[in-house]
Amino acid sequence: MTYPNLLDRFLTYVKVNTRSDEHSTTTPSTQSQVDFATNVLIPEMKRVGLQNVYYLPNGFAIGTLPANDPSLTRKIGFISHMDTADFNAEGVNPQVIENYDGGVIQLGNSGFKLDPADFKSLEKYPGQTLITTDGTTLLGADDKSGIAEIMTAIEYLTAHPEIKHCEIRVGFGPDEEIGVGANKFDAEDFDVDFAYTVDGGPLGELQYETFSAAGAELHFQGRNVHPGTAKGQMVNALQLAIDFHNQLPE
Repeated sequence: MTYPNLLDRFLTYVKVNTRSDEHSTTTPSTQSQVDFATNVLIPEMKRVGLQNVYYLPNGFAIGTLPANDPSLTRKIGFISHMDTADFNAEGVNPQVIENYDGGVIQLGNSGFKLDPADFKSLEKYPGQTLITTDGTTLLGADDKSGIAEIMTAIEYLTAHPEIKHCEIRVGFGPDEEIGVGANKFDAEDFDVDFAYTVDGGPLGELQYETFSAAGAELHFQGRNVHPGTAKGQMVNALQLAIDFHNQLPE
């Protein structure tokens, strides 16, 4: 089974800078995400056959593929995020490696490489097509790959009505990389019985648990005293941090 538009679609997506900004006070945190959703994703969502396509103030682009079998009454959702992590996302120049030979992959002329000795997962993919960064930017496969996969799956289902399915809802959202995109996700509006995030991982793997992504910023304040009279008075902030860390569960 082949999907002729999948690779081109993915390459188109990753070349658009949608990097999120943890210092922003807006949702989405960057205008580039708004532009990507409204100018790229929403028109394509309509082209591949999604209906009732709309953009919410929380930054999510939503669409529906109606059920083509009335006996399938449960609704399923698929979700991916459009932002990329905190690294250079301008001038993304993907390199496509067809029929991967299992060896070391040089990332352009950057001096960086992917070596199976360090990245054991490469051992699973000889003979396959791999897409990597050229080493100067982030690729952005997290999670433009998920968006491309969902979009291509909807396109395929639209072109093959003989495949019976329930109602499918699709949501593409912002700011996952900075931990705030899901905070404003409207689950009631999405209105499905089950939903799946399509993100990174081995082919065919389903994950039903995840880490919480909770975080904390701690400030350790020491006490600076002239070394001549510091005994018993000076407090090393670094030592305080070490003592704190040593009390955390392993």
